[in-house]
Amino acid sequence: MELRLAGTIKESVVDGPGLRFVVFAQGCRHACKGCHNPETWDPLGGTAVAVEDLLGQIKAEKLIKGVTFSGGEPFLQATPLAWLGREVKKLGLDLITFTGYTWERLLALAQEDRAVEDLLRLTDYLVDGPFILAERDLELAFRGSRNQRIIEVAKSLKEGTVIEAGFA
Repeated sequence: MELRLAGTIKESVVDGPGLRFVVFAQGCRHACKGCHNPETWDPLGGTAVAVEDLLGQIKAEKLIKGVTFSGGEPFLQATPLAWLGREVKKLGLDLITFTGYTWERLLALAQEDRAVEDLLRLTDYLVDGPFILAERDLELAFRGSRNQRIIEVAKSLKEGTVIEAGFA
């Protein structure tokens, strides 16, 4: 199975708590003004990579605490990222997914697309919402604008309401 990839970072401390392997998915429809990664918007850009090869790269990084899916828009490639997410969880690593969709929109999309539901359920923390330049805040942890939330996915699904992470 292949994933269209914009790139990776083997060790990051700015894309979630702890040392993280970051996967930048290629393709995004949100086109947020002031986007940090506009080169990821073109769904035909980047490079096609076998998810099995990407998993091998993640396994090679012995010091990481978790994996972050960013982009672009990870949920546009939910099927290969859900597969990778399952394998990441088997390694005992946590998973953070950044998305331009809101939590509420993702819940609706999950009703229509099993892969979206799978990726959402595999995610420990979801950073949701589009980047809004007028709400940009450089003091926020792990996100770019005040409208974006860091959501504890399992607790939020269980409670039926958004539960924001304590480290936000």
